[in-house]
Amino acid sequence: MQLLTPVTVGLLELPNRLVMAPMTRLRAGTDAVATPLIAEYYAQRATAGLLITEGTFPSAESKAYPGQPGIASEEQAAGWALVADAVHAAGGHVFAQLMNGGRVSHPEITGTARIVAPSAIAIEGEVRVPGGSKKPYPVPHALDGAELEIVRDEFVLAARRAIAAGLDGVEVHSANGYLLHQFLSPASNVRTDGYGGSPAARARFVIEVTRAVAAEVGAARVGLRISPERNIQDVWEKDAADVRATYEALVDGVAPLGLAYLSVLHPDLDGSLVRDLRRRFGGVVVANSGVASPTTRDEAETLVSSGVADAVAVGRALIANPDLVARWREGADENAVDQASVYGPDARGYTDYPALTTVGG
Repeated sequence: MQLLTPVTVGLLELPNRLVMAPMTRLRAGTDAVATPLIAEYYAQRATAGLLITEGTFPSAESKAYPGQPGIASEEQAAGWALVADAVHAAGGHVFAQLMNGGRVSHPEITGTARIVAPSAIAIEGEVRVPGGSKKPYPVPHALDGAELEIVRDEFVLAARRAIAAGLDGVEVHSANGYLLHQFLSPASNVRTDGYGGSPAARARFVIEVTRAVAAEVGAARVGLRISPERNIQDVWEKDAADVRATYEALVDGVAPLGLAYLSVLHPDLDGSLVRDLRRRFGGVVVANSGVASPTTRDEAETLVSSGVADAVAVGRALIANPDLVARWREGADENAVDQASVYGPDARGYTDYPALTTVGG
C-alpha cells in the first residue's frame, strides 16, 4: 500500500502516510492538564505516521469544552511533555493542535467574564456547561485590534510551550467553526476594519497567526488545518465564489512560509476547489474525507495512490483501533467505535480497545 510508505513532513521522516486526525476526547481534569491516561492513549496509536492531538486551548478565554486539555500554563505544558515522552518512547511523532474556541463556548466553561469572536454574533442553540446542563450560547465580545494582537500572541506562546515540552510541532486550527474559522466566514465575521469585509481581509488574521507561530518555532514545525464549506457551528460558507476567493487568499498568504503541511477537511477532496488550493500551497497536503462517514482503508489508499494527497488524516478508525496501521497492512477486521464513550471521562472507550493480538487476529 502506498499509504504505508514513508513521507517527509517538515523536519520529520514519517514511516507511513497515516495521520491521526485531531479529535476531541475530553479526558483532562478541571485543571486542564494532560494526564498519564491521555499519554497512554496517544502512545497506543504511535504507529500512525503522525499524531495530531485534540484541540488544545492556548488561553483560558479560548477553552471550548469541559474536560478539554490546555497549554496555557507551564503546568499544562508539563502534561503535554508526558504525552510527547510516551509517544516518542513508542517510536511515534506528535503535533499539538492549537485551538481557540472563540464563540463556541460559555463563561461557565472558560471561567472568564466573556467569550470572544470576530463579531458580536451568537451561535443559535445551546451549549453544555460544567455540571451537564445546557444554556444558550452568549453573544460574544468582538475583538478589537489590540485584542487581536493578544490572541495572536497567545497562539505563539502556546506553540513555544509545545516545542519546549518536546512535541514535534503544532497545528494551527482554522477549521470546524472555531475562532480562526469564524474570521473566514461572512456569516460570523461582519467587521468593517482591515479584518473583515472582503475575502482577503477575512483571511488576514489567520495568515497573521500562522505567520507569527511559524516565526516563533519554525515553519517546518507548523501545520494549518482548514475546512472550507464545512458549514458547522453557524460558520456558514455557502457562496462558492466567496469561498474560493477567501481560501485562495488564505493559502496564497501562507504558502511562502514553507509550512510542514496543509490539512484539508472537505467532502470532495478531488474537486476543483481543493485541487486549486493544493496547487497554490505547493507543499505536503493532508486530506481528511471523514465528514459524513469514517474514512475507510480503500478510500485512504486511493487518496494517496491517485495523487489527491500526500497523507490522509483518519479519525474514528484510530479511536477504535490503536493498531490500525497493522490492521490495514494485513487487511484485518476492525473494532467498531463505542460512540457512547467517545467524550470522557475515563479509560472506557479510550485506552481499552483490543489489539489484534488480543483478539487473535
